[in-house]
Amino acid sequence: QAQLVETGGGLVQAGGSLRLSCSASGRNVSYYNMGWFRQAPGREREFVAAIRSEDGTAHYADSVKGRFTISRDNAKNTVSLRMNNLKPEDTAVYYCASGASPWGVVRRSNYDDWGQGTQVTVSS
Repeated sequence: QAQLVETGGGLVQAGGSLRLSCSASGRNVSYYNMGWFRQAPGREREFVAAIRSEDGTAHYADSVKGRFTISRDNAKNTVSLRMNNLKPEDTAVYYCASGASPWGVVRRSNYDDWGQGTQVTVSS
C-alpha cells in the first residue's frame, strides 16, 4: 500500500502562487494515475487535477484550468501541483491520491490511496 505525503501548503494572498508536492513511498508514481483533490469546509471533496500513468496526459477541473499545472518527477517519485493566480475560493485542504482505475481520473472512486492533506488558505 502506498504512503502519500503532501507538503507545500500555506497562507498566500490572492494572486499569489504556491507549489504543492506529493511524495510517494511504496508506489512508483510513473505506474499509477496521480491526482489532486481539494475539500473546503462544508463541501465535498472535488477533483482538481490528474496526470495519467500511461502517457502523462494532464486533466484539470475547469475552475483551475490555465492557473494550475500538475507535473511528475519520476526520479524523485513525486507529483507536484503548481498553483498560480490563486483566488480565495481555492482555499481548501488539498489531497494527493494514486490509483490504477481504467475508468478515468476525475472521480474519488478512481483512486485507492490518499494522503493526509495540506491546507491552502488564500486571503483576499
